[in-house]
Amino acid sequence: MEEPVDVAEEELEETEETEEVLDSEVPEEEELEEEEEEEFVEAKKRSLRKKEDEEDIVEERFYTIPLRKAWISTRKKRAPRATRIVKSFVLKHMKVRTEAEGEEEAEKLVIDNEVNEKLWSRGIEKPPRKIRVRVVKDKEGVVTVLLAEGD
Repeated sequence: MEEPVDVAEEELEETEETEEVLDSEVPEEEELEEEEEEEFVEAKKRSLRKKEDEEDIVEERFYTIPLRKAWISTRKKRAPRATRIVKSFVLKHMKVRTEAEGEEEAEKLVIDNEVNEKLWSRGIEKPPRKIRVRVVKDKEGVVTVLLAEGD
């Protein structure tokens, strides 16, 4: 009977040690407040950047991009082809230079994650037949493809 008592005492010692370790790992309230304050400041900076980005818009257009050609290809290659169709459509209609000419920098094309998710929403085999997008060009020549509102 003495053996189980010894085992219980050892377990108590181990739990006391783990409690001490856990207590030391828990951050104090001051640290939490500082982290929350930093997060708030970062969020504020992000919102200011978004407002600045909206002011930097040089050109904005809405397009309905037909994706019926994506359905010509094999079932397992339709969504990737739809993505390529969107990219080529925007390059053509927004007159984006992909290669640098002289001292000027090449313009950059960015497809928003929401557009990509819309193209892949029904899987690789069944992309949508058409997609409505908002294309924005800023001062630096960066062209961003966004999902049109309401879609």
